[in-house]
Amino acid sequence: MLEGNILTPDGWISGRLHIADGRIERIEGTPCNPDENDAPYLLPGFIDLHVHGGGGRDIMEGSDAFNTITRTHRRFGTTSLLATTMTAPRSEISGVLSELGEFCRRPLNGGARVLGVHLEGPYINSGKLGAQPDFAHVALLEEVDDLLQRAPIRVITIAPEIAGHLPLIKELAKRGVRLQVGHTLGSYEDGVAALEAGATSFTHLYNAMSALHHREPGIVGAALAHARYAELIPDLLHVHPGAIRVALRSIPCLYCVTDSTAAAGMPDGEYKLGSHTVHKCLGGVRLQDGTLAGSTLTMDQALRNLVKIGLPLQEASQRLSQFPADYLGITDRGRLSHGAWADIVQLDKQLHLQAVFVEGATH
Repeated sequence: MLEGNILTPDGWISGRLHIADGRIERIEGTPCNPDENDAPYLLPGFIDLHVHGGGGRDIMEGSDAFNTITRTHRRFGTTSLLATTMTAPRSEISGVLSELGEFCRRPLNGGARVLGVHLEGPYINSGKLGAQPDFAHVALLEEVDDLLQRAPIRVITIAPEIAGHLPLIKELAKRGVRLQVGHTLGSYEDGVAALEAGATSFTHLYNAMSALHHREPGIVGAALAHARYAELIPDLLHVHPGAIRVALRSIPCLYCVTDSTAAAGMPDGEYKLGSHTVHKCLGGVRLQDGTLAGSTLTMDQALRNLVKIGLPLQEASQRLSQFPADYLGITDRGRLSHGAWADIVQLDKQLHLQAVFVEGATH
């Protein structure tokens, strides 16, 4: 049983939250203004749909790294996540996906729950790699089918302007895979066509995509004009607060991700990001040439950053928990309600973590 200011789908309640068998059994209390008392906040656990690594380890290292990564992110309030791959040779991606498929079937071992995989590449534009290694290639259904057999791939980032990708988006969307537009040189028209074909989001909005110009709106323009969902990195390095505000006014269910690397939760130094070596310094992660290469962001800091730029705590929480769950079609995570998994973060009044519960368990 937990006590405090409980953020429910219907608003704040001052009271008690009861847990049984890993789920929320009941919530009792009265509506409240949490600013009028000193009790802790109880929020839904954070759901991060873009995680490359953490704690000094990278997803592409394989199964030896997975426990370290999931435990690292749990320490910062992430209760479930998508393990995110890097662009790499097909054999390397296939091997990692097989290991991730097995890991997803294992019982929890002190870390965040891995809900599946975000395949970020190799189906991207080689002219807009960002920090992705240069192994981009055209997606073929036979290859994607093989990868889908290896692990629960929930999200695929794809460049829609590449010949053959629009029909593939349409086919995969029918199968329930979420297609995200990203690492793309596509035009506004390409972005709109992708949405019409079944794409549902945009990968790290603004970053590694054609920018907004008033005569050439680009992929950013397509997202701002038409998208219901898009992911964004709120580390305040990847995207200016003013641009975040533009996206918040334009995209109803904008949700936030970390795009975290092995450097998350670690001191300054050198780390791996797929086949790249990246450098953590001054709060960012960069390639040797200075290109931003993922982030060191954690979801608790993302929450504080969103509040810092003016979002109410309730909305900031939604964009870190409920909206990512909604995007994946998950109804029993990302909210504190009867029957949902007891994925909960407890924070003090300065929004620092006091406890993290994953499916009712804390460590």
